[in-house]
Amino acid sequence: MQMNRRSMLGLAVGGLAAIAFDARAQARAQSARPMNLGFSTPVESDYGVLANKLAQLVKERMGDVIDVKVRCCATIATEDDAFKALQLGTVDAYFISGNNITPHFPLLDILVLPYIFQGAAHVRKIRDGGIADELAERLRKATNVHLLTWGALSHRDFYNSKRPINEVKDLAGLKVRVPKNEVMIQTFRAFGSEPIPLAWSETPAALQTGAVDGSDNGTSVIKSMKFYEFAKHLAILEHFAGFAPLLASPRFMSRLSPEQQRTFMQCAKEAGQHQIATVESEVETIRKFLGDNGMRVTRPNQKSFINAVLPLQDKFVAERGPEFKAMLDKIRAAAA
Repeated sequence: MQMNRRSMLGLAVGGLAAIAFDARAQARAQSARPMNLGFSTPVESDYGVLANKLAQLVKERMGDVIDVKVRCCATIATEDDAFKALQLGTVDAYFISGNNITPHFPLLDILVLPYIFQGAAHVRKIRDGGIADELAERLRKATNVHLLTWGALSHRDFYNSKRPINEVKDLAGLKVRVPKNEVMIQTFRAFGSEPIPLAWSETPAALQTGAVDGSDNGTSVIKSMKFYEFAKHLAILEHFAGFAPLLASPRFMSRLSPEQQRTFMQCAKEAGQHQIATVESEVETIRKFLGDNGMRVTRPNQKSFINAVLPLQDKFVAERGPEFKAMLDKIRAAAA
């Protein structure tokens, strides 16, 4: 069937419109500002869960403004150097463990204290309520760095190459890698071990060569870093439970309009909720995986460990002063 001139003209106009639309879409995509989002662990880790979800949400809602580039495995910075890089604006966004934020913002040590969280309901009250918002705002005012989302809480499990851990005395004499964080150093001293502060970037080699006997990490990190290949004993201590919030540089955030900032923050919040749901459902599955792949898993009675370190909470309160005490009182009250 032959087409009349009007039909042919309509098709031509429609085709030109489609080409013009594609060109405009391509131009918007090309004009989107790249955001390099970094973290120190493999892309399969908990950080990757949140980062990829954020990239998806931002593409859907802000694709002509921001183009999230997920950079795993410390390719743009190490976790130890990332906070300063955020302040300088040489890194746009990065996941940083709470214990690595505290050298720049000491008040966050309140969340590093051993056994500070008393169950899932307590965690939700802190993360989803005024305490988390207050800490994020204080962080911004003190350092200019923006906290986009807290994400999932990760309990740290202890692993070592020497012996199974069933009670606190089993830690005596073990050389334990710890972050360069005074709370964590003193906690392992209270457990009777020999804490050795090391940067994260030095940790895998130290564990593999035997320079240290063991360490502790979030369960998914133990799996994603394959520490189970050379540390055959895993103890479910949950002595530390830490956040690794996603932070953004003031330089990057200042390039967004107030409306764009609100949309971006909402995307980050939803990505954090996605990570929480994913991670909380997978912890026991990962622990089983570790057991199935050669680790001897023990679940010690935590009482002896708690008794060993509870005095540290009051000790640090006395050393840090009234601001620290006021925050600790709020956290303890949230557990009631």
